[in-house]
Amino acid sequence: MSSSVKARLIIMVLAATVGSLAGAEDLRGPETFASITNQSERSRALFVEAGRVLQHPRCLNCHSTGDYPRQGDDGHIHTQNVRRGIAGVGKYGQKCSTCHQEQNVAGLNMPPGAPNWHLPPANMPMIWEGRTPGQICRQIKDPRQNNGKTVAQIIEHVTADKLVLWGWQPGEGRSIPPLSHDEFARNFQDWVRYGAACPE
Repeated sequence: MSSSVKARLIIMVLAATVGSLAGAEDLRGPETFASITNQSERSRALFVEAGRVLQHPRCLNCHSTGDYPRQGDDGHIHTQNVRRGIAGVGKYGQKCSTCHQEQNVAGLNMPPGAPNWHLPPANMPMIWEGRTPGQICRQIKDPRQNNGKTVAQIIEHVTADKLVLWGWQPGEGRSIPPLSHDEFARNFQDWVRYGAACPE
């Protein structure tokens, strides 16, 4: 079996399991994909792996369908019936910043916090729920759907944005993504290094 065929099989298996294994503890860092010699195939495999983190509740609760955030590992509708609003910071008197401060409130399941707590804006909701890795990848790369960001700015967002980093320090009572932030960031960086190719 050629290395190209092997790489395609790896990508298909990863893509098929992205939803069901988003919470599994078997996600892999970029060194795992060193044996894939075709750069485009390697890039696709790296994105599928990083995409499994994007489908974890810490990311998906703000990148889900509907006009509201989700809560918990089960993704239930926000208990306070908060709505997105035009800018993604809440609506009327229910602004995100009312409860979500710049850091987590101490205690089990208390309000989480990070600087600039918000949902994606209404005109660009960045919904990942129910989407394939390929669809998420194309959405992330498309400036018309990602708030005009370049691929380099996307890398900056996933590696340094404090709201993204919060996902690995979400406060008591919340699970964290099953891949360290360092490995997740390196997967994203290598995805770009090898061509920023999207899975089908």
